[in-house]
Amino acid sequence: MTADLSSAAPALGSDRGASAPRPVFRVERATAASRSGAVLVLLALAVLVSVPFWAGRAPMRLIIEICCYLALAQTWNLLAGCAGLVSVGQQAFVGLGGYALFLSAVHGGINPLLAVPLAGLAAAVFAALTAPVVFRLRGAYFAIGTWVVAEVYRLGFAQVSALGGGSGMSLPAGVVRSIAGDREMRELLVYYVGLAIAVGTVGLIYAALRSRAGLALAAMRDSEVASGSVGINTEATKFAVYVAAAFGTGMVGALVFLQKLRISPDAAFNVTDWTAFVIFIVVIGGIGTIEGPIVGTLLFFLLRGLLAGLGAWYLIILGLVAVVVMLAAPQGLVGWVVHRFDFYLFPIRRRLRLEPPSRRS
Repeated sequence: MTADLSSAAPALGSDRGASAPRPVFRVERATAASRSGAVLVLLALAVLVSVPFWAGRAPMRLIIEICCYLALAQTWNLLAGCAGLVSVGQQAFVGLGGYALFLSAVHGGINPLLAVPLAGLAAAVFAALTAPVVFRLRGAYFAIGTWVVAEVYRLGFAQVSALGGGSGMSLPAGVVRSIAGDREMRELLVYYVGLAIAVGTVGLIYAALRSRAGLALAAMRDSEVASGSVGINTEATKFAVYVAAAFGTGMVGALVFLQKLRISPDAAFNVTDWTAFVIFIVVIGGIGTIEGPIVGTLLFFLLRGLLAGLGAWYLIILGLVAVVVMLAAPQGLVGWVVHRFDFYLFPIRRRLRLEPPSRRS
């Protein structure tokens, strides 16, 4: 009896293996929604590129402002939503970028458009110098520390008489004309620079989050101790993200004050305009996603257009909207959609999908 069972066992095992093949999985980096979304994104870009040829100055200026806030929101989302670095002092790099543009254009004789990336580089250098100080802090203390650094910059620039001191300075007419002799051409060039900054910021961050660096950021955000234990250099990663975010923020600051043609310490380092509104955008849109800042920026400008005439009630209503969204959808509007419908336009995560038997070779 025992011999019969042992001889029958291999046959039974081979039959089971033949009837139930091993499951085959594949790594999925895109979804049907993201493929359709790519077409929509290209169509939207085509429309934005064509705007100067059929719209007036007011729509162009509004789109530039939207592009600026979108880039600021994406860089702050990279810090807080992807790396876990909650900063409330990003206005420091907006101001540094703006003053770097005025300094290089007025005192250095550099074309203002060429000074925009130089302003981003200047902000990145200051970020690299202050990073060792603020990275000694953790959690809420890090957030407060970044705000203190921004205030130090504001007070410092208010003492520089060559840059107008506390009252600020305007961009001379000769410097403005150096961009282009014709006013329409100047506005066209500034428009395309703003669009390029917004599109470049979204594209570069999206590419970074889909790379191995994105996996390292996600691991560090979830647990810095655990990510360090598996070989991720958390200090170097945080430093790189902080400096990269400062570079993008500095370029936005340069563009903002190039469009305004005037700068002052209070305007350049304003925490409400350049940090509080940006946090609102990311929180209601969806932190940790690419789509979140896009949706949040559009909703912010929609609410601003509807509520701007209400005075102080405007900020109160914005606060109420943020509270309601955080209570009803803690991950933001995009996070709620993703949770309910598994819908991604910009997927940044890899997924394992079971290969259907008909597609297996």
